[in-house]
Formats: sequence, C-alpha cells, structure tokens
Amino acid sequence: MTTPWLNLPGDFKIAMRPRLPDAVRAISDAVGENTGAAAAGEKFQRDVRTAVKVALDRFVDLARTDEPALPPRIREVFVGLGAAEARENRGPETVLASLRIAARLLLREATLALSEQRPVSVAEVIDLADATSAFIDELATACTDGLARQLREQAGEGDRRRRQLADLLLAGGSPPEVVREAAAGIGWPAVDAIVPVLLPPDQARDARFRFGADGVVAERGRDAVLLLRAGVRAERAVLAEALHGRDAVVGPALSWTEVPQAVRLAERTAELITSGPEPVFVDDHFAALALRGEPGALAVLTTRRLAPLAGLRDSQREAFLVTLSSWLRHWGSRTAVAAELFVHPQTVSYRLNRMRELLGDDLDDPRIRFELQLVLAYRA
Repeated sequence: MTTPWLNLPGDFKIAMRPRLPDAVRAISDAVGENTGAAAAGEKFQRDVRTAVKVALDRFVDLARTDEPALPPRIREVFVGLGAAEARENRGPETVLASLRIAARLLLREATLALSEQRPVSVAEVIDLADATSAFIDELATACTDGLARQLREQAGEGDRRRRQLADLLLAGGSPPEVVREAAAGIGWPAVDAIVPVLLPPDQARDARFRFGADGVVAERGRDAVLLLRAGVRAERAVLAEALHGRDAVVGPALSWTEVPQAVRLAERTAELITSGPEPVFVDDHFAALALRGEPGALAVLTTRRLAPLAGLRDSQREAFLVTLSSWLRHWGSRTAVAAELFVHPQTVSYRLNRMRELLGDDLDDPRIRFELQLVLAYRA
C-alpha cells in the first residue's frame, strides 16, 4: 500500500530541514497555549517541545518513503504522552485538540518551506495535506492508545484497592491506620459509619456501577456485600428506591470497626425475613433478632434506644431507667410506679416528664416501647 508521504515533493526534505527549529517553536507555543502548558510548569513545557520535535523530525524523514509512520521507539513517545494525560485526569479532548493545531501549523510550515524555494502547485499542496493528515492520525492513535492503556491500568489498580478495603472491613480487627490508608487509596477522606447491603451474587457488578465511589463490593459466592460509607446515598429513602426489586437486605449503619457485626445482623435478618421487591431493613427487625438470642441486635438496640439519655449523670440516668422500666410494665400507671419504687408520685411525674423531653414521641410508639422493654429487661 502506497503511503501518503511517498508522494511528497522530492525537494521537501531539503526545503524543510532549515525551518525545523522555527517550526518546532511555533507549534510548541501554539500547543502550549491550548493545553495550558505555562501553568503546568517547565517540565510539561519541555515535554511538549520534545514531542513536537520528535514528530517533525520523523515527518521530514518520511518524505519520499513508504515506511510506516511511527516505528516502535517513536510511537512509545506518543503513547507515553497519552498516558500522562490520563494520569493528570484529563480525557482525550485536550491532546486531540492539540494535534489538530499541530496538523494545521505543520501544513502551513511545510507549504511555506517549499514556496520559499519555488512556486508550489495545487497538486503538491494536496499531497502535503494528505501526508500531514495521515501522519497526525497516527500520532492521535498512539496518544489515545496510551491514554486507554493508562486508564485500564488505573481501573485495575482501583479495583484491587477497593477489594482490599472491602476485605479489611469484612474481616474486622485491622489497625485503624491500615484501614485509613486503604480508604484514602480509593478517595475516601475518612472512614466513619458503614452500611452493609446483602445482594444476590449476580447483582455485584450492577452495585459497583450504581454506587461508584460511595461503596465497595465483596463477592462471597453465596452473595455479594455492598459496603456503603455513610452519607446521602446510604440514607434509607435513597436506598429504598435504588434497591427496589433487587432482593436486598440492608444492615444497620455502624462504625467501620463493627462491620462484621453489621453484616452478621443482615445475614440473620435474611434468614428470618423473606425478601421481596422492597429491600429489607435490619433496623425494622432488631426486636425479632434480639428475641432469637442475637446479642449483636440487643447491643445495637440498647445503644440506639438509650442514646438520648447518654448526657445524664450516671445516678440520674439509672433512676430514670428504673422509673421507665416500671412505667412500661404498669402500662403508664404513675401510682403503681410510685408504690413499686417507694417514691412520691410527683417524683415519678418529674422523671417521666423529663424522659418525654429526651425521648419525645418514642414513648407513644408501640414498637419502640416494646423495644425499650426488651432493652431494659436485658439490663436487669
């Protein structure tokens, strides 16, 4: 197959060689303005100038030959250029725009070089345009190959790091600095609460796509575990919509150190509750788990239900809890509570009013009252 540069004029090399330094400078400056090379620093400017010089030298050498555009040594220069763009989190748009600028200026410089020696025919200008276009296409292919290669490598490394963090969280017991380093490796500035989601194994790939940077996925054969960092995308309403129809069981939001416990609670809930179109939330089934002897459920339930009282003095908190336990057992009879605790009814009223300030409407919710009874019975 005839190469476009085989048709270049016989005197092209002689005419173009003396103009190469000026052409390299002009094209480098124009490309630099397009890519912001000045702001990127001296090294980047040198890299641009080197790439332009290599390209122009090669283009002149190709004249009147049928050699391939880029031998491996030169092609790797532009593969590396594309890879560098990917490492700087830039897409192909910048490098392709720069190559278009280079193509236009290269054609201009080549035409001027010949015109300074003699008149240039239309046919020769067309041959120059064909050769320039084909050569720049080869450079673009090399650059995009490098960019794609780097992105694949980064994706592979990213997947490895995400698997590593998922494994550390599921195993538990890892030193905090190890977990923080693994989290930083995937772009998480901190690790706080984690929400585990059990999914069928065939949902793993979709979960990675849907939750992207907010979660990591571990495939365990029998299921897939999505570990979501606490945030907007881990809120109940958002998950209820995102996981509709996916046979999901959503575990409780616990500290990253308690991920194994949260996953176990999700597993136990999956054994008790038949999943359907709507995701199952472990938060709705703590009482059932506790009644079946799951200590983790009772511990989480205790922490959550008694959290509003955490700011009280120990003695005051204990008195309030004893009063609350009696009040729940006696169906709200303050007289019965006072008699059982050997205190004045007004003391009971004060404590209950104070607890209502702390617990709010929870005292009127039958489900939460039942959970409070479980928690208080466990304390006793």
